[in-house]
Parts: sequence; structure tokens; C-alpha cells
Amino acid sequence: MNTPEFRERLALWLLWITPALWSVNYIVARTAPGVVEPHMLALGRWALAGCILTWVVRKELWHQRQYLRETAWQYLILGALGMLVCGAWVYQGAQTTTAMNIALIYAASPVLIALGAVLWLGERFSGRQTLGVLIALSGVFHVVVKGQWGSLGQVQWVAGDGWIVLAMISWAGYALLQKKWASPLSATARLAAICMGGVLVLLPFAAWEYMQSDTPPWSLQATWLVVSAGLVPGIGAYWAYGFCQKMLGASRVAASLYMGPLYGGLTAWLVLGESLGWHHVMGALLILPGIYLASRNTNRAAKA
Repeated sequence: MNTPEFRERLALWLLWITPALWSVNYIVARTAPGVVEPHMLALGRWALAGCILTWVVRKELWHQRQYLRETAWQYLILGALGMLVCGAWVYQGAQTTTAMNIALIYAASPVLIALGAVLWLGERFSGRQTLGVLIALSGVFHVVVKGQWGSLGQVQWVAGDGWIVLAMISWAGYALLQKKWASPLSATARLAAICMGGVLVLLPFAAWEYMQSDTPPWSLQATWLVVSAGLVPGIGAYWAYGFCQKMLGASRVAASLYMGPLYGGLTAWLVLGESLGWHHVMGALLILPGIYLASRNTNRAAKA
């Protein structure tokens, strides 16, 4: 059972499952309104994931305690970008937008990562990649304006889409900073440290939400959402993605990210009963090939 052949077969199987694990977060986000507040949900998710990950890599974290003290500010910034903005703000946006929109808009983050790598990290950018950026971003805009290019003044703008766009930009910054700030930690230990930073940043926001008079009382359903978000798209997806990269290589695994919007849209349709519009289809037809062209030859950070 622990042979190289079995591990490779397991990785190939997980390659198709991992995007489905990510899509669970879209379902959690759309189920949460009226049950648990955005920052409280994000805090619970990453506190749970952080505690489990910290226990798993406790020896490594203790061995690297001097490094962690010296770079604590980096993990606070990464926690703010990855857990506050890309966590709580996604849940905030989900109050007024659809899971399908979240999946499609968020799918363009690799394009911004590729663009940021050129402008900030000095990486080279080909003409094909530039074309990919323009195609993918036009797809995102097509989803946001609901395909109404000719009558933008009459479009009913949804605040939730704006929150998701900000979260997508933040994810790009998160990924670029991870690349810029080299770390001696393993991937699991680094994620545990980022979770710690994220929990510290989220605490005051979650406390403020908890003290509001209109905050829903904590319930079993809220606990279920926190556990689901922490274990499935949190630990489960991160671990599966890392295992696949180790067994199959980054370039093969990267292609699985392109299935994320398809899984997310299908899940939103089947589980949440969201309608599939032609602007979603057209947006996907622009975003997916655009991502492929823009990030084909770039080093990409793993997703959140």
C-alpha cells in the first residue's frame, strides 16, 4: 500500500478531487449568511486548521523559533492577506453574490500573480502571456457586468462581486510575498505559522462582530460550517495539493487549478440551486484559456 506506484496512483486520483475540496468553501460562504458572521467564520476556520497543523509540525516550529520571532511581522502580513482578506472578505462578498461568481472571479488570481511577478519580481513576460492576461481579465469583467457591455450604466452592480475582486487581488499579493520572502520552513510549517498570524489579525474583527446586537447566536450549524471550512478546503485541499506536487511535479499539478471554476460552478448549480447564465459560460470561456496562456511558464503559488 505504501509503494511508489500506489502513491502515484493516489496522487493522480487526488488531482481530480482537490479542486472539489476547494469548491466546498464556496458552499460554506453562501450558507453562512444569517448563521455566522464573516470574520467569526474565518477566525474559526483558520484557528482550527492552525491548531491541527501546529500540532503536526510542533517540533519543526520549536526548532525554528528564533527565525519565527525575527520574521513574525511577515506572518502577520501574510495572515492579513490570506486569512482576513481572502477569508473573511470572501464570506462578506458571499452575502450578496453567488458561489458561481466567486469561483469565476477568483479564478483570475493566477493571472495577477503572473503579472505581479513581472512588474515586481522582475520575471519575463511573453506576448502570449500578455494576451492571456487581457483575455482572462475581460472574462472577469464580463461576469461582473453580467455580460451587459453595451449598457454598463444600467447594470445592477453587486457589492459582493467587489469584495471578491479585492480578495482576488489580495491573494495575488499573498502568493507574491510568499515567493519573495524565502523561508526555511516546510510547506506545512509555513502554513501553520501563517494561520497563527491570520488568527491574531482576525481576532479584533471577530470580537467586534460578536459584540454587535444583530449577530446570530452561535449554533450547531455555525460549528459545522467552521469545521467544514477548516478541514475540507483548509487542511484537506492544502495537504492534497502538496502531496500531488511532491509525487507528480508542480507543472502537472498546476493544470488542476483550471478545473476550480468548473467544479465551483457545478457545485453551486447542483447544491445551491444557483442559475447558470450565459454570462457565466462566456466568462468561463474567456477566463480559463486566459489563465492557461498567462501562467503557463510562470512559477505559481498554491491556492486558498
